[in-house]
Amino acid sequence: MLDKDQIKEWVEEFLEGSDRFVVDVIIKNNDVIMVFLDADTSLTIDHCVEVSKMIESKLDRDELDYELRVSSAGVDHPLTVKRQYPKNINRNLQIQLKDGTELLGKLIEANDESIIIQPVTEIKRKKLTQQLIGEATSIALDSIREAKVVVSFQ
Repeated sequence: MLDKDQIKEWVEEFLEGSDRFVVDVIIKNNDVIMVFLDADTSLTIDHCVEVSKMIESKLDRDELDYELRVSSAGVDHPLTVKRQYPKNINRNLQIQLKDGTELLGKLIEANDESIIIQPVTEIKRKKLTQQLIGEATSIALDSIREAKVVVSFQ
């Protein structure tokens, strides 16, 4: 049987000393392994291939029938690791707090305990959208339920 924690441990050991790190490991239907990676700088396909080969070397195909997918966490994946916040400074985040509050704001600063967000309120008037910038506010990381990068094409 596939063990999510064991696979995560292998990948963390393999990536130790690099700027790459594990964001999540998901096992679906007991045979689909999905490993999501990120990096402090950039993550390439070659990095994903290296991790994939390492995992395959640890698993026996004769004993287990599995499908392995190693990829970047991507913009649709929420920020779940503290290390993901600094590289997203100056980007807008959609944040949902554990108390149910939702915020949209520009990430100004990030550390191991909290982030500083400059709230953005969008007001739509006919076909135009106006953004109002609020006062910068600190948010404790342990109060965040989910944070996602908002993709902007401007």
